[in-house]
Amino acid sequence: MEILKAIILGIVQGATEFLPISSSGHLSVIQHFMNISGEGSLALTVFLHIGTLFAVAFVYYKTFIELIKELGLTIKDIFTGKFTLKDLTPERHMLYMMILSCVPLLLILVPVGNDMRVKDVASSFSGDNDIVLEGICFLITAALLLLGTRKARKNKNPLDSVNPKSALAVGFAQFVAACMPGVSRSGSTISTGMICGVDKDYMVRYSFVLGTPAVLAASLMEFKDLFEGGDVAMQPLPIVIGIIVAAIVGVLSIKLLEMLVKTDKFKFFGYYCLVIGVIVVVLGTIEKF
Repeated sequence: MEILKAIILGIVQGATEFLPISSSGHLSVIQHFMNISGEGSLALTVFLHIGTLFAVAFVYYKTFIELIKELGLTIKDIFTGKFTLKDLTPERHMLYMMILSCVPLLLILVPVGNDMRVKDVASSFSGDNDIVLEGICFLITAALLLLGTRKARKNKNPLDSVNPKSALAVGFAQFVAACMPGVSRSGSTISTGMICGVDKDYMVRYSFVLGTPAVLAASLMEFKDLFEGGDVAMQPLPIVIGIIVAAIVGVLSIKLLEMLVKTDKFKFFGYYCLVIGVIVVVLGTIEKF
């Protein structure tokens, strides 16, 4: 049974992490109805994110190599007094904009009282027994996707890269998605970039590469919090299977999204989130009575 759960959650994580329909929202709702809870389940969820990181690294490995190379050259330029923001290569421009997009994520560490941070409050939303919030967040994702699609369709001369203004806007969208289960990270960042006038194909690559350090940092923090209180009972086989399934499905999902964006079918994800959001809100409301 644990292996079956790992496979199901791996499929859900791999598909919804990259398709703009919210992995956290789907995992939260599915765990709610499958009655999957406890620290072991949380640990499995964290490991599934590692699987999707493998998927991004596999698909965009050339971009990662170029960005790492530019990071090394930037550090060298700083120490040799050659650092400049003029005449940047496309790869170095992307690197600097991604660093700027990551700045809003620091808000997740802001203390909110009682030894809690913003991220702790966010985690409590997905861990409770109420799914109405997830439904509302699905509706927010739907609105962003439909608005972004409409804006992209009207924009005949999209920007070929992210500028500082759009980089910060995308960063804030990522921060909101990190806090709210049901607001898709990829959906909100891609849509925000499209609303800011950035080319939709460029935004897909930018969004997925941008999300890698954020997901990695969040996973490390989850691991720290998870094991800080003591040992967590975990079965290695379901975890390994879950990671592999999430990685394979993740690669397929990235390729599917790239194809759908090129064929102007991005809006259908908005309709999907709209339907799912209404259903989850209704079911969550019924459960309250």
